[in-house]
Amino acid sequence: MLRRAGVLTLRRARIRRNWAGHKSGLVPARDFAVRTLGLATMTLATAPANMSRMRPTVLIVDDHVDFRASARALLEAEGFEVIGEAAGGEEAVVEVERLRPEVVLLDVQLPGEDGFAIAERLAAGPSGATVILISSREAAAYGPRVDNAAARGFLAKRMLSGEALAALLG
Repeated sequence: MLRRAGVLTLRRARIRRNWAGHKSGLVPARDFAVRTLGLATMTLATAPANMSRMRPTVLIVDDHVDFRASARALLEAEGFEVIGEAAGGEEAVVEVERLRPEVVLLDVQLPGEDGFAIAERLAAGPSGATVILISSREAAAYGPRVDNAAARGFLAKRMLSGEALAALLG
């Protein structure tokens, strides 16, 4: 990412192997935001207010350590502060209580309770964290469960970027 005259400019991503080792053509976050979300180029003046003042805190919940490491690197490079990680639902509930993140990036497919159940538990608790569901599958694979979930939104893992996350939080 380059910063020029107050405009965030993203470099084109190359084809590389994703966290699971599969070849994937990555869509640059800016192209995703413009085509899919209908967003224009984000300037510092139009960035979400919390991004200009301080870095939003994030807890990443996923049972794959490689994905957690990749997501941490990506989000920290794009202006988020990852304050913790959890490998499962019970650990996530404990970490949310302990760390008080602003955002919980929560995998749908977890061992034990799934991400939908954990999102319900977090919503019922006092933390006030915003939950964003993530999955290696598309939202359509979960049917109406995504729409009815106690979460702000859903991102397929292949679409994860700081800009896409900021748009959901915005």
